[in-house]
Amino acid sequence: MSEWRHVRSLGVERPGQAYFFGYDEAPPGDGQVRLDLLYTGFSAGTELTFVKNSNPYLHSRWDAGRGVFVPGEPSAHYPVPFLGYMECARVSDSRVDDFTNGDVVGTVFGHKTGHTADPFNDLLTKLPSELDPILGIYIGQMGPIAANGILHADAELLGPNVVNLGDGIRGRPALVIGAGIVGMLTALFAQAAGASEVVIADPSPFRRLRAECLGITAMTEDQAWAYVKARWLHGGDDRGADVVFQTRADAASLHAAMRALRPQGTVIDLAFYQGGADRLRLGEEFHHNGLTLRCAQINRVPRGLGFQWDRRRLANETVKLLLARGPEIRAQLITHVVPYDDAPKFIAKLVGERPEFLQIVFKVGD
Repeated sequence: MSEWRHVRSLGVERPGQAYFFGYDEAPPGDGQVRLDLLYTGFSAGTELTFVKNSNPYLHSRWDAGRGVFVPGEPSAHYPVPFLGYMECARVSDSRVDDFTNGDVVGTVFGHKTGHTADPFNDLLTKLPSELDPILGIYIGQMGPIAANGILHADAELLGPNVVNLGDGIRGRPALVIGAGIVGMLTALFAQAAGASEVVIADPSPFRRLRAECLGITAMTEDQAWAYVKARWLHGGDDRGADVVFQTRADAASLHAAMRALRPQGTVIDLAFYQGGADRLRLGEEFHHNGLTLRCAQINRVPRGLGFQWDRRRLANETVKLLLARGPEIRAQLITHVVPYDDAPKFIAKLVGERPEFLQIVFKVGD
């Protein structure tokens, strides 16, 4: 039987300063499982906004009833004790029939050394024994984010008639803007779905090389939209992509995505524009080609597909991808594995020195 334990959580004490917050946790009750952290992935695009004081929740309040941000009324304040949403953990005390001690699960509970979960409300996905546990960080959130982007493209092209993930892009070429983790996983899902060609665009030679190692054609954004317009032809002046997956939080990248579309095409946007999009030019291609901009946000599957698809199904699709491409994903996407105790120091180095990276993982134990 479990006893009380002390849990540490990685957060941000003040702008520029990561820290460890601690609290005591009671033993699990009936219907709960106690989890011990193995690996937690750092989502730099989102989490560094708290380090840099640029996250909208630090300056505005989300009014869920109206679906708007209210400026001048912050929802979050320093210190921010809890961050993170990419965890792999081991069950150490199960009080439910579906999980046994020793099970390894992919889930979401933040950069905490432990967590008590309710499997009825929390998404806990067991890892197959043949899957490297470090890849479990992608199952709870990041993989489903990318899979949901593919699902939104399916819905744009097929409406509600989506049976399998990627039905809409099978046999079509796919362009992904941004070779971060979401962009890479989206490109890999597109490959798995049977896209006729997958191109990824990113300004970083480091990231483009890793994409090439995964069999993805990589180029800069200017090269990509020109390539797509020159080669993806549909007759007459109808040229470009049916859909472009935009994953870079940059207005110029969104504009490049629009330039790559065929008339009446759609940008599936998975980026988080915490600084706004002041360079976006809606009077050019967006207006003249009758384009659509569709936000694929993880809390919503496409309208009309909710009865078929949910986050659990998207997590299971992620498991399939990891089983098929696990060793390659481990080799090319995970660039830094850092001891958990060294996380605050590493984050300071990340902000100060800006090293090349893709996925940073904090590891507990040996």
